[in-house]
Amino acid sequence: MAATPVAIKASSSLTVRSVRRTVMAGNSIVVRGALRPAGAGRAVSLQLAKGSGGWRTVDHDRTDRHGRYVLVWRAARTGTKRVRVHFGGTRELSSSRHLAGTARIYRRALASWYGPGLYGGHLACGGTLTPGTLGVANKSLPCGTKVTLHYRGRTVRVPVVDRGPYVGAREFDLTAATKAKLGFGSTGTVLTTR
Repeated sequence: MAATPVAIKASSSLTVRSVRRTVMAGNSIVVRGALRPAGAGRAVSLQLAKGSGGWRTVDHDRTDRHGRYVLVWRAARTGTKRVRVHFGGTRELSSSRHLAGTARIYRRALASWYGPGLYGGHLACGGTLTPGTLGVANKSLPCGTKVTLHYRGRTVRVPVVDRGPYVGAREFDLTAATKAKLGFGSTGTVLTTR
């Protein structure tokens, strides 16, 4: 009895050459790379991690003859998203995935800071304010909510630890330790993912 031939797939690999991971809401995350071995017309997709597990496809492209692709996703809302590139495979090539990192989508928010003169006082979310307390005050985000802030090239991720600010249109009051990590001035605009 003759043996049935078994097709053996060649392995494929995805590379990511460049990723625009930090954008303002309304702008696009762009991922460029290549699929190897090179070949035209192979379907590659951009996927975002879902909060409940799994991945959601947000864009498709077909490789050019050099295996290159460009994937684009318009980030409508603020947040932090894990991003990957996926190739489903063909008869000849195995499937492949490549994690492309974490994308941060920001918006602008007015901020100030507080601390000296209030050290030793109780925080609305529990605990005591000290010079080393990392966090922010916010009027509506639940206590403990992690907030990613970006200011002039520096980024910090801190919890909501207090309530406030109650002056003008400011959304965040940074503790002195958070202010120092960001290199933030007295009042101004920060970028936030919330």
